[in-house]
Amino acid sequence: MRAPFKFLAGALLLAACRAHAGQACADKPLTPGEVVRSMDLAQRTVQALEASGARMALVARAGQDLSRYGLRYSHMGVAVRDHPRGRWTVVHELNDCGTSASGLYYEGMGNFFLTDLYRFEAQILIPGEALQERMAALFATRTPLRMHEAHYNMLAYVYSTRYQNSNQWVLETLAAASAPAGQVETREEAQAWLKSMRYQPPTVEVPAATRLGARMFRANVAFDDHPFDWRMAGQIDTVTTDAVRQFVRTVDASVRTMVVD
Repeated sequence: MRAPFKFLAGALLLAACRAHAGQACADKPLTPGEVVRSMDLAQRTVQALEASGARMALVARAGQDLSRYGLRYSHMGVAVRDHPRGRWTVVHELNDCGTSASGLYYEGMGNFFLTDLYRFEAQILIPGEALQERMAALFATRTPLRMHEAHYNMLAYVYSTRYQNSNQWVLETLAAASAPAGQVETREEAQAWLKSMRYQPPTVEVPAATRLGARMFRANVAFDDHPFDWRMAGQIDTVTTDAVRQFVRTVDASVRTMVVD
């Protein structure tokens, strides 16, 4: 099954320098080997999803080395089976070339992994059937679009609607699917419901020097939405892939986790 990816490598190479979440546009395209490995990971992820029987799943990739923060995966999207745009379509928020803006994208699994991956590995979270049904019903509406905020901040505060990061969109959309029907239709309602559930993401420790450098030199990083005392202490409550996984485990004890490597 490897031959088709070698055939596609040259054609896909020109598309490989596109922007992806939390990263500036690449200065150089991916190598043919990187394209092949990315597409191979995409194929094996789809195979795992097909074998699982899932209708909906969460898929995370390792686009950056975040080990200093105790994190393995950097970015997450919602994989939808039999979406009008493809058998397995990944819906996810992407930062536009390191700017302070983002868009909501609908992509095939190949494009989702066709980026400068730090590690060729994927994590799949498969909710139980009940939550999958609610997610499927939600994605047939415009609520996921309403949950998107174009003002992007890689370290957006979990309980502010001023900005949003890509994993926060996943969390708030999951909140809309998990809450009682009709209770969550906006970001404000999603965050209010999460507070009512006493949800608190793991705190990320960001040293002062790192915060200053990021704020001065990166348009997609801001701290002014965080409580003053917390950000001065380097206590950053932002939404990571681990934070989303924690939430899903809280609301759905039947969730399954798989790693594709």
